[in-house]
Amino acid sequence: MISLGATMNRVSSKVLRGIVKVVVLAVAACTATNSVWGQVQASPEDESDRVVLVSLVDRQLAVIEDGVVIATFPVAVGAAVSPSPTGEFKVVSRVQNPTYYHPGTVIPAGKDNPIGTRWLGLSQKGYGIHGTNAPRSIGRAASHGCIRLRNRDMEKLFTLIRVGDTVQIRGERDEQVARVFGGTTDETVVAEVATGNSTSGQ
Repeated sequence: MISLGATMNRVSSKVLRGIVKVVVLAVAACTATNSVWGQVQASPEDESDRVVLVSLVDRQLAVIEDGVVIATFPVAVGAAVSPSPTGEFKVVSRVQNPTYYHPGTVIPAGKDNPIGTRWLGLSQKGYGIHGTNAPRSIGRAASHGCIRLRNRDMEKLFTLIRVGDTVQIRGERDEQVARVFGGTTDETVVAEVATGNSTSGQ
């Protein structure tokens, strides 16, 4: 006959082994989770330090990473009656196949959508970088203030940019704009004009 004490000892041993297994599995799971979390934290996308530079004068957009231009695209900018804002902004949203909203108008995603197939919202409310259903407007001052790209270009840009990236919109040709897009700075042009006027006056 098996004593009650021996039975209890076997049960206790089994329970103890079960507890040890649970603890080991929990530690392993926690370690794996921390490892994945570390990988997410170190993701190149999350550490992206890309800058979008838009030249309203050149009607061009460049993506710059670590001082190197990795992509450029032609754009449409704000019309004279609705100019694009200038300054430094942040990308605050990314939307695929956006719905267009305007007072009294809602246009779902599709070929008739005026903001195209992708939207990058800026930290200045109401403004963004987006596609278009009017590709012939690219290269012109034709938008309501946003920066427009052809849909195929916008889809490429969308893959390069993340929330938190910086967008610089320049209305004048400074040294950086001239270096990225070519040509001379506004100061150089003014100096040349002034020199030319002085010479012709003699």
